Amino acid sequence: MAELYENKEIEEKVILLAVETGQDSDTEACLDELAELVKTAGGTVADRIVQNREQVHPGTYLGRGKIDEVKERLWETGATGVVCDDELSPAQLRNLERELECKVMDRTMVILDIFASRARTREGKLQVELAQLRYRAARLVGLRNSLSRLGGGIGTRGPGESRLEIDRRRIHERISVLKEELKEVERHRQVQRQQRERSHVTQAAIVGYTNAGKSTLLNRLTDAGILAEDKLFATLDPTTRLLKLSDGQQILLTDTVGFIRKLPHHLIEAFKSTLEEARYCGILLHVVDCSAPQMEMQMHVVYETLRDLQVTDKTVVTVFNKIDRLEEETILKDLSADYQVKISAETGENLEELKALLEKILRSRKIYLEKLYPYREAGRIQEIRRFGELLSEEYTEAGIRIKAYVPAELYGRLV
Repeated sequence: MAELYENKEIEEKVILLAVETGQDSDTEACLDELAELVKTAGGTVADRIVQNREQVHPGTYLGRGKIDEVKERLWETGATGVVCDDELSPAQLRNLERELECKVMDRTMVILDIFASRARTREGKLQVELAQLRYRAARLVGLRNSLSRLGGGIGTRGPGESRLEIDRRRIHERISVLKEELKEVERHRQVQRQQRERSHVTQAAIVGYTNAGKSTLLNRLTDAGILAEDKLFATLDPTTRLLKLSDGQQILLTDTVGFIRKLPHHLIEAFKSTLEEARYCGILLHVVDCSAPQMEMQMHVVYETLRDLQVTDKTVVTVFNKIDRLEEETILKDLSADYQVKISAETGENLEELKALLEKILRSRKIYLEKLYPYREAGRIQEIRRFGELLSEEYTEAGIRIKAYVPAELYGRLV
């Protein structure tokens, strides 16, 4: 009988690198987040090294003395590579690899790797591949330029550069194909959006920093059954579910990909169609992890990203989540929000308060209607029952007297 061997993926051990320029005072917090990203990607952190400099070294990211220190720590810890907290230029990446003689990655590469492992739907996979190819294309261009600047020599002309040109051309051809496929997906999404608009059901986008508890909240409210883990970017593909409230009103909730500081522009571009769902929603549920030490910074990142996506003029409900993890009384405020509520999606605490708030918001977006319909127009009652909130109906000799709240776009048709 043949012996079976378990095939385990090799866990990478890395050292985190960062440059403190004095402009940012939260370098340690950035490295904490980078450590979480590495862990999510399946690696372990052996050490972290920070260099204080006026600016990042343009050629090697770190200065000469710090590079020697990193080389020593690589040998002492047995680490197989390093991860830099910033996006490296092609030259920095290549020079660091040459100096350290190990695998060199940056924050963007780690995030792209996580996204690649989390994409489940066709759209998600297309978007991740597009982001990865754009990232690689930028590095191929840089590599080609640096070779042509070497001024001749073996490996700097002829086939060497031609090979890079071929790789570059293939990447750009694939990027064009992916963009066309994503346009088709976007057209399909637009059709779905138009169908939802015809149903006159208000849609809310659940947005927030990664790992704030967006998926857990959607599961709690709608039994969506989507993956919810205590990890960064646990879910990638958007999910839309219908929530029926106790007063009969309905709202569509769409979970979106989590935001993060230094979110690579390749990802924002690739995921624009997914993130733009928030642009077509009337309400934003901004989920905030109120137990996170960097809560204020995370809220700022979310609002900045929404502004970049031109998501403005929305009713914002800030949902301060994970109140069960607060060890002491904390003042929670969001001056950018229209409403705010404190909950625990994990335990279900105050979820009824959130639902009541949604009922109030939905009702405020409708118009009160009191009317007597002749029996020949009884079909209107069904329309009100389907799209509005029927408060009462009284059958009289003259017809049916109703009191209801109806969507503004239907009001003109019903009076």
